Parts: sequence; C-alpha cells; structure tokens
Amino acid sequence: MTIRTARPNRGQHVPPRMHCLKKLEAIVVEMQDPKNGVKNSVQKLNNVFYQQAIMRSKVKSSVSLGALVKYITTYKNHDPFLAPCQPSNPWQTDHDAYWTLNMRRVEAPTKMRVERWSFSLFELLTDLRGRDDFKIFLKKEFSGENLAFWEAAEELKWGTASSMSTKAETIFKTFLAPGAPRWINIDGRTMGLTVKGLEHPHRYVLEAAQTHVFLLMKKDTFFRYLKSPTYKEIQKKALSPETHSFSPAQLQQNAQNRSPGIHPIILWQQEEEEKAKAAAASAPVDVKAVMSKIDRKK
Repeated sequence: MTIRTARPNRGQHVPPRMHCLKKLEAIVVEMQDPKNGVKNSVQKLNNVFYQQAIMRSKVKSSVSLGALVKYITTYKNHDPFLAPCQPSNPWQTDHDAYWTLNMRRVEAPTKMRVERWSFSLFELLTDLRGRDDFKIFLKKEFSGENLAFWEAAEELKWGTASSMSTKAETIFKTFLAPGAPRWINIDGRTMGLTVKGLEHPHRYVLEAAQTHVFLLMKKDTFFRYLKSPTYKEIQKKALSPETHSFSPAQLQQNAQNRSPGIHPIILWQQEEEEKAKAAAASAPVDVKAVMSKIDRKK
C-alpha cells in the first residue's frame, strides 16, 4: 500500500528574478489601464521606470569578470602598486629621473609609455607626447581635421564660461558649417543634434559630434597608426632606463639635495606661451602691415 502525503498547492515554481519581472509587468499593464491606470505625473515617471527596468539588458557576471581580468592583465606592468617604477620610485629615492623621463612633451619617451599608447585611442590622446606623434602621422596622411576638431571640443569643455559662445561658433564655422575650411564628415542625426544645441551653447554642446569623431578615429585611423612607420620609429627611439640601486648613504644624499619641482600652474603657463608662439608662427603674414612698418622706418 502506497501512502501519499498531501502537499499544499503553491502554484508553479518561478525563479526569483523572473517572478519579480512578472510582477513589474503586471504593474505596468495595470497602470496603462485607461479607467484605473495612471493618475498623475509621478505615476507616469514610475511607469517609464518600470518599462525600462523590464527591457534593460543584463550583463553576465562571467563577462564582467572576464573584462576585469583582461584589464588587469593589460595594465599590471603599468600600475605602480603592482610593478616598480623605472628607473626608481621618486617618492622613495628622492631622485627626479622618473619625472624627467616622463615629462609631458619629452623628445624621447620611455618604452613603457609608448607601449601604453597601443592600449587604446584614449590612452594615446590623453598623453600629450603621444598625441603629438599621432598628429605627425595624420599630417602625412592629410587627415588631421578629426583630431583638430576633437581637441577644439576638449578646449570648449575646459575653457572659460565667458568665451564659450564665441568658441562654439568658431568651431562650427571651422569644422561643421557647409563649405567649412576644415570640414569633417558626421552623420545627419549628429549634425542635427549639434545645430540644435548651438542655439543655446554650453560646455558639452559638441559632445555628440566629438564622440562620433572619436569612434571614427578609434575604428580606422588608430589601428593604421599602430602599423605605420611613425609608430615603429618612435618605438625604436624609446628609452629603456636601467633600474637604480641606491645605497643607504646615496639615499641620504638624495634627500639632502632634494629641491622643489616646478609648480603645475607654471608648467601650464609655459605650455600656453608655446602654443601662442606656434599659432603666431603658422598664421598668414599680412603683407600690407609689414610694408607699412617698413615705410614708417624709412
């Protein structure tokens, strides 16, 4: 004789996440009912939020962990907490060789620095020395407009509020307007968003166009640069400094000879002066003004 124990009817078993999504879906359907549905703007916002929560794509934890492992593997030799600084850690040895070798626009960068440029276009552009090398490559290919526009959009983001409208208008006339001298090619939707935003310009009015141009350079120009003779040449010139091995007496001597470095504001002022000189040197010469000065001297 078989004895069966009666089990309470708990309905169909549903995984917790699916059960939550079904509840949200039922709430959304109920709120969309014309008779007993949405009553005010707060409920409308909740309705939109619930719809987005249901449709939002989820990323598997294995994919996230894989991306994290890939990032750590790529940057482990460039992390000062995981790998030693070359030739020595200036905070421990009081020696400024590390700062000298890694100056912003040093003529011959280190191999570690050049290697980091190949990780991504973002790494290349955030390093001013790498950006200068990228400009040389683009100049040889007669395609420097995209990078020039990206730099102009960056200057607009970090510039003063008083010159924001003037800068935005100048950038539009130089790169985006029909018949612009350095016209860049962006899609119609991005152009429409940019033109509409320029009616009331702000710091991030060119964000959509800048992102579009960045992705174009990332997909095409960046990989051609890594295969170009320009990048291979800088790889050959790159320095590989030997590790310092200071004795306790030398470390004490370094501490006594320590001197304060140049203030970042002074460095920024020097860079701005160099930019102004370069812009003045590349500007077209006004022949009439030069001739008038010569006539006055006579």
